[in-house]
Amino acid sequence: PRVAGAGWPASPACVLSRNAWASGTNLALRLTVKQASNWADINVVIRLLMWPFARKDGTLYLSQQDLQTVVAPLLSPPRNRSGERVQTTCLDPGHGGRDPGNLDGRQQEKKYTLLLGLDLAAQLKQLGFKVVMTRTGDTYPELPARPDLAKSSHADLFLSLHFNSFRSPEIKGSQVYCMTPRGAISSQARGESMSAYSFPGNVNDDKNILLAYQIQKSLTRDLHADDRGVQHARRAVQRHAGMPAVLVEAGDRSNPTQARSTHDATYRRQRAQGIATASVASKKHAERRNPTPVRR
Repeated sequence: PRVAGAGWPASPACVLSRNAWASGTNLALRLTVKQASNWADINVVIRLLMWPFARKDGTLYLSQQDLQTVVAPLLSPPRNRSGERVQTTCLDPGHGGRDPGNLDGRQQEKKYTLLLGLDLAAQLKQLGFKVVMTRTGDTYPELPARPDLAKSSHADLFLSLHFNSFRSPEIKGSQVYCMTPRGAISSQARGESMSAYSFPGNVNDDKNILLAYQIQKSLTRDLHADDRGVQHARRAVQRHAGMPAVLVEAGDRSNPTQARSTHDATYRRQRAQGIATASVASKKHAERRNPTPVRR
């Protein structure tokens, strides 16, 4: 298979087969795709691309924007400038106070995002990170205040922690959201139009996708969570984050089995460990001197 040049809609030049190998300086990525769909399996981690694959004259095309903002950062992971360290992580346990999050009987999501955050904070500290938290109790920091705290604390990473919920009890698994790039529509647009505007959170688009990929890979490969993919969104806490930022849906509380799991301390510690492992991997990529591959 060939992978070269730009891509559609700008110009048709990025060519893929149904099962393609894209090679770069640092890594060969395996992409398994579905025609006329924006579904892709990138090194076994499922994600939704921003544009559907297109077929013309028997050739499958990948969009230029997906090539630049999804594939390229994984082939050649972005690095910090010399001397810049990844030292401080801001953890944002979702909801809190007047906002309970989703409900499972009397069990409220806000309780379990906080418990997950406290577990993750402890593990990150053991790994040498400094940690700040947007809340450590049942309070509700306003959404703009959460990335503001990260910026005022000079955080290098921002992780917003949640548990998902759907109408169908059959759905389960983990998802990670990174900021939607300028000019693209979010994975679950919900009426959102294609935005020509750039938000502060778009400054780190390449690092956002790498961090999201590392976390989803850790949760699905190492902990065997069902893979609901890396996706794009313009959530309030992400739009104004001045550092690499993702929103983690660590499980689905609408699924009865997984809802019970979120109440289990061992389950939460394992999810925290997966996120911590991914944070270390992202730190190593950002601080490396010489190009190194994303571990497949």
